[in-house]
Amino acid sequence: MAPTKTGSTMTKVYATLLLIMLVSAGPVSAQTDPMPMPTAPDVGARAFVLIDHDSGQLLGERLADERMEPASITKLMTAYVVDVALRDGDIQADDRVTVSEKAWRTEGSRMFIEVGKQVSLEDLMKGLVIQSGNDAAVALAEHVAGSEQAFAALMNHHAEQLGLSNSHFTNATGLPHPDHYMSARDIANLSRAVIQEFPGHYALYAQKEYTYNKIRQYNRNQLLWRDESVDGLKTGHTDSAGYCLAASAIRGDQRLISVVLGAPDEKGRTSASQSLLNYGFRFFNTHKLYDAEQPLTQTRVWKGDHSELGLGLAETLYVTVPRGRYKDLQASMVIKPQIEAPVAAGAEMGRVKVVLDDETLADVPLIALSQVAEGGLFGRLTDQAIMTFQSLFD
Repeated sequence: MAPTKTGSTMTKVYATLLLIMLVSAGPVSAQTDPMPMPTAPDVGARAFVLIDHDSGQLLGERLADERMEPASITKLMTAYVVDVALRDGDIQADDRVTVSEKAWRTEGSRMFIEVGKQVSLEDLMKGLVIQSGNDAAVALAEHVAGSEQAFAALMNHHAEQLGLSNSHFTNATGLPHPDHYMSARDIANLSRAVIQEFPGHYALYAQKEYTYNKIRQYNRNQLLWRDESVDGLKTGHTDSAGYCLAASAIRGDQRLISVVLGAPDEKGRTSASQSLLNYGFRFFNTHKLYDAEQPLTQTRVWKGDHSELGLGLAETLYVTVPRGRYKDLQASMVIKPQIEAPVAAGAEMGRVKVVLDDETLADVPLIALSQVAEGGLFGRLTDQAIMTFQSLFD
């Protein structure tokens, strides 16, 4: 593979990156011929998305970015905002929450909390996630932000932070509102954040039933009973939204996330989600190519107190490829020429790109793994002279 020029400010460098990345990912499958690659199943839903959790790669979709009513899948964001508040110390896990009349009167699915009573935050989270309680959602929103309206502003703030560009929230429950919407892709990415950022709390989404106030209710995600690899996430239903389901499953060391919106009935959303997950696990593999903050290469630094700088990735790099195509991956890195001190740790020094055929699977920053301070006067003058001399021959 011959190196090519990419312009006057960047030069493509191949070195040993492909070998390093592929060796670090583990042994290549013994399969010699690529498996035939069908398209994602044509499931009976208005919109759907299938992504890999680790790589974030899209494996199948229909109307992935269409803004639609998410119904109770909204509660994924409600739970996410509560988890952020817990993490940041704004609320505590042992808080007792007084149930307001508004929370008690909220229509739709409920966990049957009673007005004026105090309920533990832990019980409310179980009622929110397992029983899909609208009353629990409002009680939590009021506890975190003072009102459901203020909480919705927090939901929109976190949606923006997560890059959910086709989402907007007006309430914590998912009850219909013209300005309350999400896209299937946004729901998948939110699900990914819930799993990645709060793995300890994610266990709630696999719980099949919960009893509160002597009333036992069952998780509406039927995949929890049908497929033992499924461990989340959330259902939703209104007359206008249809039947919706965000699901996640892990088989071996691969986790997939599916989102189905607007299925015709409960059975339809379950079957559609199962078909998508089975398709993904059957035809795709995910590989870890390189760990975060591990040296990938060294580069020259001019005018610094050190002449060499280690470069690597800020986040672990995963790619998802069709089965049998792992050996066909091609990787390259692009490094800025004539890097001059000072260099801050984490500064972008180039790019790492992974390609399969003509499709770019990853294009991520190559960052400085440490800082390089400015060198002394004599060293800076010497380096400047060398740089000037070299430029005459470039």
